[in-house]
Amino acid sequence: MSAVVVVESPAKAKTIEKYLGKGYKVLASYGHVRAFPKKDGSVDVDNDFAIKYEVIEDKRKRLSDIEKALKKADELILASDLDREGEAIAWHVADEMEKRGKLKGKKVSRITFNQITRKAIQDAVANPVELNMPLVDAQQARSALDYLVGFTLSPLLWRKIRGGLSAGRVQSVALRLVCEREQHIRDFKPKEYWTVEVGCKSKQSPFKALLHTLKGEKLNKFDLNNDKLAKAAAKAVQEGSFSVTDIQKKKSKQNPSPPFITSTVQMEASRKLGFTARKTMQLAQKLYEGEEVDGERVGLITYMRTDSTSLSQEAIDEVRGQIQSQFGAEFVPSKPRVFKGKSKNAQEAHEAIRPTSFARTPESLKGTISADELKLYTLIWKRTVASQMEAAVLDQVRADISSGDTVLRANGSTLIFPGFRTLYIEGTDEPSKDGDEKTLPVLNVGDEIAIDAVTPKQHFTEPKPRFSEATLVKELEAHGIGRPSTYASILNVLRERKYVVMDKKRFVPTDVGEIVSKFLTDYFGDIVDTNFTADIENKLDAVARGERDWKPLLRDFWTPFKERIDHTQDNVKRSDVTHEETDEKCPECGKPMAIKLGRYGKFLACTGYPECKVARPLNENGEAPAEPELSDEKCEKCGAQMAVKTGRYGKFLGCSNYPECKNIQPMEKPVDTGIACPTCHKGTFLEKKSRRGKVFYSCSQYPKCKHALWNKPIDKPCPECGAPFVTVKVTKRNGTEHVCASETCNWKEQVEAPE
Repeated sequence: MSAVVVVESPAKAKTIEKYLGKGYKVLASYGHVRAFPKKDGSVDVDNDFAIKYEVIEDKRKRLSDIEKALKKADELILASDLDREGEAIAWHVADEMEKRGKLKGKKVSRITFNQITRKAIQDAVANPVELNMPLVDAQQARSALDYLVGFTLSPLLWRKIRGGLSAGRVQSVALRLVCEREQHIRDFKPKEYWTVEVGCKSKQSPFKALLHTLKGEKLNKFDLNNDKLAKAAAKAVQEGSFSVTDIQKKKSKQNPSPPFITSTVQMEASRKLGFTARKTMQLAQKLYEGEEVDGERVGLITYMRTDSTSLSQEAIDEVRGQIQSQFGAEFVPSKPRVFKGKSKNAQEAHEAIRPTSFARTPESLKGTISADELKLYTLIWKRTVASQMEAAVLDQVRADISSGDTVLRANGSTLIFPGFRTLYIEGTDEPSKDGDEKTLPVLNVGDEIAIDAVTPKQHFTEPKPRFSEATLVKELEAHGIGRPSTYASILNVLRERKYVVMDKKRFVPTDVGEIVSKFLTDYFGDIVDTNFTADIENKLDAVARGERDWKPLLRDFWTPFKERIDHTQDNVKRSDVTHEETDEKCPECGKPMAIKLGRYGKFLACTGYPECKVARPLNENGEAPAEPELSDEKCEKCGAQMAVKTGRYGKFLGCSNYPECKNIQPMEKPVDTGIACPTCHKGTFLEKKSRRGKVFYSCSQYPKCKHALWNKPIDKPCPECGAPFVTVKVTKRNGTEHVCASETCNWKEQVEAPE
């Protein structure tokens, strides 16, 4: 008896083959082996949505290796990942081998496991199952829908806006969310309000309170809405004699967060580690596939694409033992915690993301995995262990401090028992501006309180902030849009298509992104509607559960969608989409001026083009700047002031006397390193930025001297050849090194080892 086992990743293959022993040949498919051809007609809408697959070019050898191995085998075991994509990969491999006639007389079975350990693999082989065709159908339906949207809507964008654009069933909804948030920020009108902060002193220590009641009336947020009212309220406080009139105490319990699922690990890694969703999933994949630990390659975490927050009984028993030995019996709850997940799909409700062994602490892995892998592993280990720890207990105190009908209120809390907080506290998307929890001194009713500083503070309401990766993933999940395993690729596509840029790790839509989103919202509003997209996801889930067929789902979607495509193609002009007429008249010909989309964003131009070519740029808010923004710099060629301008590579300084003077300068002045150029012996190396923002160093005598370096020069002669300076070179493999600047000298020294 012999078997060919097919997994997705080559990193798993050797480990699994070692676990299974003789008689098993483990090969990797390297992901999907078949896909839609990159041309129209791969989903034949006229033939009941028949799908045409073709073998991916670089997977031909993988399939040939499987085919060759099957000649000597009795069984094909499909061991791809345990989600929809993995089930589809398993089906594609089996279907391709069937078509090649290699499965006659052979057994075909499917195994799944959510961790790469010897026991998990051997248990899976001992308990094979059949291919889950409802899951395969759900994956095919999702791929077909995405294909139909992309291959029909994207060409429409090329014709109505410009070439190279793309639309996607989920991608476009995410873009709409980003654009709507940006419009909310633009439209937001701040409202002024004031608070009165009071410095108080008890017998023990100082603390702070806020004015809560004035003249017997509780203050609402906007009751003090100007400086005059706030100062009058502050004066009333200063004139009073205060004492404690009421103390409210209550104990509260704070329970830990559940173990990670795919979406929450992406959110938390973004908040706490600054990782993108894509990076988080890449690192998680490496941790799942495993590392050499104690001479054996083992998977370090369970499968990272899951909607389930549950833990196996085996894992619960182990983690409770770990908590008791590491923290003490008082940190172990009387009963294990059970968390309810949101997934409706029993097929996909496997375990949460957790370490394969809780005894494998983060400290024990230092030096065996990369620094970033260790950071993510530590996050997963702490979150999972904390999820089964005792609740934290807090004493919450509210004190009212009164003088007649004027009342101050102070709130605070004291941590009585830390519980899970000893190990882990979940991050927040928008940290409190007040910092950590406030504590109060011991107060009793009747205590006299001295008033120190009374400070009126002005505030303004703020709009909802732009989305970060964590908050956008949270929003997509809240609306039921896409699936956690797709979030990383969705966010990455928005950036790659230049629909968004990142500003302080927040999504900002570009001009192109906003026009694409507006076009899709105006003409395909239901397609990019959150409720519609979530409904599609629910229907795909029903297919995955075997509750409905997938072909009717495609038919119901395609018929009205195609009618909308045809109508828009015939009735919407390009100018309707890319031109927005304004009330402003052209100063030369009198025709209306319109906001248009150019190569580098929006600009204002005469609608009489090409006869009239009057045009001018718009500022960052999409408005025509009244005057150019002048800098303090003077043009070294004509003496006029330099103006701030925006070009293909961002902002730069251009002479305000343009077009008579065409002198330009970078926004940031080059920094002189003071290190002499060894080529011309006249200039020194200046630190500059390339057009694409990369730092380099070039001679100050440029263009007469063109000596330039990518690595930073430092004023230290080479000990080997005596060259006047060496450079700092940083690589992932070698870390930081000092390297001789001479091309003929090989001297270098290690400064800092790679992480």
